[in-house]
Formats: sequence, C-alpha cells, structure tokens
Amino acid sequence: MNTAFGQSTVLGYPRIGADRELKKAVEAYWAGALDADGLARTAAGLRAEVWRTLRDARLDAIPSNTFSYYDHVLDTAVAVGAVPARFARLGLSEMDTYFAMARGVETEPALELTKWFATNYHYLVPEIAADTVFTANPAKALTEYAEARALGLTTRPVLVGPATFLLLAKGDDPFARLDELVGTYAEILTALADAGVPWVQLDEPGYVTDRTPAEIDALRRAYTRLGTLTHRPRIFVASYFGELGDALPALLDTPVEAIGLDLVAGAGNLQRLAAAGPLGGRTIVAGLVDGHNIWRTDLRAAVSIGATIAGLADHVAVSTSCSLLHVPVDLTAESRLDPRLAERLAFARQKVDEVVLLGRALRDGTTVLPAPLPAAPAAWRHDEVRGRLAALRPTDRRRGDYETRAARQQDRLGLPELPTTTIGSFPQTDELRRARAAYRAGGLDDAGYTARMRAEVERVIRLQERLGLDVLVHGEPERNDMVQYFGEQLDGFAATEHGWVQSYGSRCVRPPVIFGDVARRAPMTLDWSTYAQSLTSRPVKGMLTGPVTILAWSFVRADQPLADTADQVALALRDECHDLEAAGIRVIQVDEPALRETLPLRRADQRAYLDWAVAAFRLATSGVADDTQIHTHLCYSEFGEVIDAIDALDADVTSIEASRSKMEVLDDLAAVGYGRGVGPGVWDIHSPRVPPADEVVEALRRAVAAVPASRLWVNPDCGLKTRGYREVEASLRQLVAAAAEVRRD
Repeated sequence: MNTAFGQSTVLGYPRIGADRELKKAVEAYWAGALDADGLARTAAGLRAEVWRTLRDARLDAIPSNTFSYYDHVLDTAVAVGAVPARFARLGLSEMDTYFAMARGVETEPALELTKWFATNYHYLVPEIAADTVFTANPAKALTEYAEARALGLTTRPVLVGPATFLLLAKGDDPFARLDELVGTYAEILTALADAGVPWVQLDEPGYVTDRTPAEIDALRRAYTRLGTLTHRPRIFVASYFGELGDALPALLDTPVEAIGLDLVAGAGNLQRLAAAGPLGGRTIVAGLVDGHNIWRTDLRAAVSIGATIAGLADHVAVSTSCSLLHVPVDLTAESRLDPRLAERLAFARQKVDEVVLLGRALRDGTTVLPAPLPAAPAAWRHDEVRGRLAALRPTDRRRGDYETRAARQQDRLGLPELPTTTIGSFPQTDELRRARAAYRAGGLDDAGYTARMRAEVERVIRLQERLGLDVLVHGEPERNDMVQYFGEQLDGFAATEHGWVQSYGSRCVRPPVIFGDVARRAPMTLDWSTYAQSLTSRPVKGMLTGPVTILAWSFVRADQPLADTADQVALALRDECHDLEAAGIRVIQVDEPALRETLPLRRADQRAYLDWAVAAFRLATSGVADDTQIHTHLCYSEFGEVIDAIDALDADVTSIEASRSKMEVLDDLAAVGYGRGVGPGVWDIHSPRVPPADEVVEALRRAVAAVPASRLWVNPDCGLKTRGYREVEASLRQLVAAAAEVRRD
C-alpha cells in the first residue's frame, strides 16, 4: 500500500492572511511605504502561519508553493521562464518585473486578466510567443520548501500542470509547445528531487472541461514522460471543479503515483473510477469536502463515498474538492452570525478539521461523526415571494422590440454619437472608508453619514461634468462592495465581519451568505440615485447588480435550485428598477460580470444554466417602459463562450471589458449579429497606468470598424473604485478627448 501520502490533505489554503495582511503589505510596497525586504518578511510570516495551522490541525500532507504575491498562474509562468520579452527588457528587479506583468507599467500594458474556471478568482493569462524560451526556475518552490523544513515540516510543492498552463495561455497555438514545456517541468522536478522533496502536486483543472482526443492524448504523453523520469519526487496530479471524463483513464495509463478527484462538483468521477479497473497501487485523493462553498459537509454521506473508493484503490486520502483559496479563513472570527446559521457553516480552518475527521473515519472506522443538522428554520421561508414566482407569466420576461426602444430612448436622452460614460464606481478613498467604518461603529450618526456621502456624490457629478462625460454615475461612495451592499438590504442574506476572499491580486471581497428566501425590504438605491440626478441635467445611471452576479459572488444556499434563488433576487431588482424609473431615472445599469463565470464547464450542462440565467436577468429588467434605457456590464471573462446569451439578455447597451484583449470581443459580437448598443472598454482599470491618448484613439477606431458609431459607447473596462483620483481624472480626460477625435473622423 502506498501510504506515504498520508490520510488527509488539502489542495491549497487562503494566502491573504486572517486580517488581509498580504493585501496591506503588497499595497504598501506599491505605494513605496514598504521595501522589498519588508514585503518578503510579511510573506514569510504568512506562509509559516498557514503551515503551523495545518500541522496543528493534524493534517497528514501539507502543500507549499501555494502562496502568491498576486496570482499562482503568474507564479508558474515565472517558474517556467514564460516572461514576455516586453517585460524582461524593462530592466526592473525580479519583484517589480513580476508586478509589471500583473499590473502594467506606463510603457507596457499588463497581461490579460480573466476568471479561473467557475470562480470569482481572476488569473493572469500567460503569453506564449514564438520567441518564448522555456527555462526552469524552481527558486520559489525550493525556497518555500526550505522554509517549511526549517519549521520541521515536509511539504508538497504545488504548480499548475504543464497541460493546463498551456491550455490557459494566449499565443500562436501555445499547446503545440507542450512537449517542450514538459522538458522544463522535468528539470524542475529534478531540482526538487535534489532538494529531497518527496511529493509534488501538479494541478490539471483544464481537463474537467471538454477536451479533444488529441488534447487528452497529450496529457497522457506528458505524464508518461514525467512519470518515467529516474530522479523525481512522486507525482500527484490534482483535478478540481468537475469531472475528468476521458482524461481519467488517460492519467491512469501513466506512472503518476496519485490522482486527485473532485467528488463534490464532479460526482461522476466515482462512476468513472469504478469503471477504470485495477488502479495499480495508486493513491486516490478524494475531494470530499467542498473547497468552493462554506456550507458544512454531510460527513456521513462523504465517508460513504470515501469507503466506496477505498474498495477500489489501494490507498485513499481525503482532501478538499479544490484549493481553500476560495473560502474565508476562520469561522471563529465571526461573532455576529445567527447561531442557527453559523452551525451550518465551515470556513477554511473548519474544512481542514472536516478533512482530518473524514480521513480518520476511513482509516479506522471508529470515529464518531457529528449528528445531522436540524431542518432550516421556518422563518427563513418567504411565502409572498414564493407566491409571486408561481404567478409569473412569459410576458414578465419580455420587452418591446429594440428598434422601437432605441428610437424612444434617443428622443428622451438626446445623446451624441459615441456617448461617453463610466461603469459605476469612482475611487473609494481612505476618507470614505473611514466614514463608513465610523458609521458602522456608531461614531457617525445617520445625518452625518448621509451628508458625507452626498458630498462625495456631488464631487463625482461635478467632476464628470467638467470632464465632459455624457451619461453620469453617482460614484457609489456608500457601497462597500457591489454584491455585499445589496445583500445587507435583502432578507435571506447574512453578512460576515471577516469573511474575506481573494478576488485578484490585492483585491479582496466579503461574499454574503444566502441562507433563505430573498425579498426586498425597501428601496436600496433610490435616494442616492435621485439625489445625484437632482444635481445635473445630464442623465445619471441607476446602478444595480444583476441576479446571476449576486448569486455567483455570494455563498448560496444548497437546498433549492439556483434558478429559483436567481428569480427571487430578480424580483427584488425588478421592484428596484420600477422605483428608479418612477423617480425619473432614465438609464438603469444592471451589471452581470459573472454571467460567464457561473457557466458549467461541460458543454452538455451549459444550456440549462444559460436559460435560467438569461431568464432571471430579463425578469429583473423587463418591467420598465421602452424609453428607459437598460444597460448591463460584463468583465474579465471569455465572452465568446456565452455570446449568444449576452445577446439574449436584450439589454439596450452592453459594456464589456476589452482593452487587455485588444477588442477581440467585437468579432464574437459580429458573429452572432449583435445589433444593440455596445461599449467595449478602452481603458484597463486594473492597471495604474494612464493610457496614452493615441492608444485610446486606436482602440476606438478598431471598435468603430466593427460596430456602427450609432451603436457604440465609450467607457472604461470596469468600475473605478480601486483607482486613485489622479489617474482617474487623467484617464477619463483621454477617453473623452479620444471620443471627440473619433467623432470628428
């Protein structure tokens, strides 16, 4: 029996720190308030804290090299030498080159940013050019392994696997270079073996999506080559977020010692494993604890699945279904949650305990498992909302034809060609954050808080007027987060105090928890929008977050279909749209940046999801008159995969992230005959650089070549809350000037 792996492990752990220490240190480094040595000390302390936590929890096998200053895919790019020449020639330090790839510099835009499979985590897309020379650079993995050894721990370094790395990359057929890249991985494995590393984890989530026979054969070829190296650590190939399908027998044909299977999102992995035949002494790492949600595991059901696998494999280790990167750190930090809800939850630290408990139960069969939870309280049910849903008709999800709407909206709004706008938020200054914190703590009363926020709204309105924007926003100073803000005002939601999760780089969010039926208690945005509109004669957008995104960026109840919860949220938003319209708001934006993110990874499952996702958006937005203009916004996703659904949303205007991808989305829109308003982003707001004027003009000219000027809008890629006012003013000035120049053309 191969027991060297141990009985319990996790695929990764949150790296931001319990109090977002990493975020604060990285941002201090960017601001020049912390030097590289100080940043490195903070990082080393966070890594040591994680390893001690996992050791003290009695976890058998502990991963390393899961820490990242920004993104683990970027870390893997550095480890294999895939640093684009445009960054390598900047002459910066290794640390600053790394951050230049992530954030861009004045002379070079950053790598493209997009979503990590079906999560709200954003990864940086590797660029593989003809002149890319793969070079082994195992320094980070070796350093972290040595740090853990100094604490008396033997860890398992983790890297993104070679096949998934190239499947995620951009370039002229990057996957054609797999054999070359595998040679670089072989060098890394040899270096790890020289350092005494017993196990290495190579993540291949790219194979839980639909893959061609050639791609699956390439996976087999890659791991046959790595597995037959004479001097290497034992190899654990981890998959997560779904079913491996035909890739599982391909991996079983290779000499790798362990294979990880997600048995939460990929229940079919069990049947595929049972059909595979003898497993040849291989360890199966069973992902029985959900790493992507915060609900407690049904331990009795999980141990039953584990026992079934134990009957098939020589050795089974229990794990999380994916890295715990996607959940908050520790539930014990929460003091304000309803105890009836808290008893149903498990954050990363509690999920480690579940993994250890399941591992012991599988090993000796005598571990006492907790009793099942009681039924959900009746108070979590909302009969009025359920009655409204039951009474819905098909016409509740339809508006009039677009041409009629567009004409009436233009008569009402009187906008020029290439109208300029922003996506919604303006910079969240330290003063605003302090005011919100004081209000929450009781140090600022209602009147004082309202006055402070209104002053910021007026500042934002006046700034946009001076810059010459056509459709304005109120800037959202009152909002902590585009989902949390609504969750705090809706029944059926709970907010955490410390439930931070990394979204990208130093950006962290606190996803709310949807535990019951969703209902609107009162208007949520009306006062702020109407106040902003009272300050100007230009149209001000009402700003809402769409039902799919509210679900995607929350931890959602698992006791009813997602479609039902989406419609409950949509009814609340429909009522909000009605109130905004009745108050004279002429433009309402309902953002759905998570539409692609929530798409099932297998094509066979996608149609059902897209049907209910589109239906929920249309339920939210179809109660307004033809002359009220509905906008939506999408960002940082592979839009081509959901382009038909974007069209089916039937929004009057769709703004889409496009600057890092060089307007590629316009080809997708043209391919489906998209015929409504569109605003492809011309400014990458996830970078601190101010785009040069000629760069914005060039992007707009590419857009005008693909979309008639009568339907084209000019806007940034996303909201501006993470930027500072200096760069915002400069960049928006460039945007408005570029629109004017292209209008003259």
